Amino acid sequence: MASRLPSSFRAHPPLLKPDLPGSCTVRQRLSRSMPAAAVLTCLIVLAARGEDPWPRWGGPDGSSHTQETDLPLKVTEDNVAWTTTLPGSGQSMPVVWGERIFLTTALDEGAKRLVLCLDRESGRTLWEHVAWTGEPERSHRMNGHASATCATNGKVVVAFFGRGGLHAYTLDGKLLWSRDLGAFDGPWGTAASPIFYGDTVIQNCDSESPESALVAFDSRTGETLWSTPRQVIRGWSTPIVIDTPQREELILNSHTGVRSYNPRTGEELWSCDGFNGRGEPVPAWAHDKLYVINGLMGDIYCVRPGGEGDVTKTHRLWHTTRRAGRDLPSPVVVGDVLLGCSMAGILVGYDCETGKELWKERIGSKFATTPLVCGERAYLLAEDGELIVIEPDAAAAHIVAKSRLESDREEVFRSSIVPCQGQLLIRSTKALYCIGPNAAGAGD
Repeated sequence: MASRLPSSFRAHPPLLKPDLPGSCTVRQRLSRSMPAAAVLTCLIVLAARGEDPWPRWGGPDGSSHTQETDLPLKVTEDNVAWTTTLPGSGQSMPVVWGERIFLTTALDEGAKRLVLCLDRESGRTLWEHVAWTGEPERSHRMNGHASATCATNGKVVVAFFGRGGLHAYTLDGKLLWSRDLGAFDGPWGTAASPIFYGDTVIQNCDSESPESALVAFDSRTGETLWSTPRQVIRGWSTPIVIDTPQREELILNSHTGVRSYNPRTGEELWSCDGFNGRGEPVPAWAHDKLYVINGLMGDIYCVRPGGEGDVTKTHRLWHTTRRAGRDLPSPVVVGDVLLGCSMAGILVGYDCETGKELWKERIGSKFATTPLVCGERAYLLAEDGELIVIEPDAAAAHIVAKSRLESDREEVFRSSIVPCQGQLLIRSTKALYCIGPNAAGAGD
């Protein structure tokens, strides 16, 4: 089947009319002249004003931490504000900016890829666009063809579909540009999500194709700004940008270990060897340290950023044997406790400073989602829709609440929870649920 692409889907799309100086949002004007930490501060200010941005995978900084303090602890029959049935199947996390929610989905076993925009208050579909049609690449049954989460800077929203390309839209749904990024050969599909760095879109294009690379694009035009080759091997991790005393660093996990790049140029700064491959989980950044889980069973480890070259022997502060099973969820930090939840539902707490294993508990059934951290609590969502809230410390996980999102759909929950204005957005392969008070009406 030949791929059918929008007319703008070309190697180097034409330049669009540049923005007028007064036309950009406050967040954009700041992002062009301020480092990532300052932009993050501005996002928090926006949240305090009620705009509640959750602009990318893992929230404003990719840490899966929220500033919200009054989220529901349980799912009940009375607190489902609305439910929207989604076309096709997908696992991307909802992205929220203002009153819009952005998602992706795939139809016809991946032959058609869609970008969706829903109304935040009601779940009603505002617009949807077919981003790509064609012969789908192979993908694992747990993955599918719409697992990468959208990203937005408040003016442009981008969506990545592997072989289906990278696509940019205005928040109102106007297509700005599309890029073909390669064949993405391999048996298990793609899932790495794009991020914004100022006006730059950065995409991890790890694959078993020769074009495997970390690539940056101008968000307004789609023009390639830089491209750094990566190992020719599959990968699914999403980058984060951290602010160290020395510089800003873009951190990206991989099959062989974690690597750091200059987010402005793509230059590789340092690398640290991992222990056992895959590299899907996004590293956690806390206490001026990076905490990394491999993917396959292997040691969890801690790295101090700021080095040069191979820092395995100089900057890897500790590593601890991890035998909880296969890891897909990313690690998160709650206070001084590092949490790692395996796909088999075994949750382990580690001391952030030393790496000592503090406790190990079977928390539930199967897990693919990264926990959401809200103050001293962590929210975990199992594949069967069970929601578990804990308050971990050095002694135990301390389960606060358990509930289950019941439905008659044949659905699986592999998308991480998104907080929004005192509510939880929970996406399954088939639907999006809004949990919490102030119901505005059902989306269906």
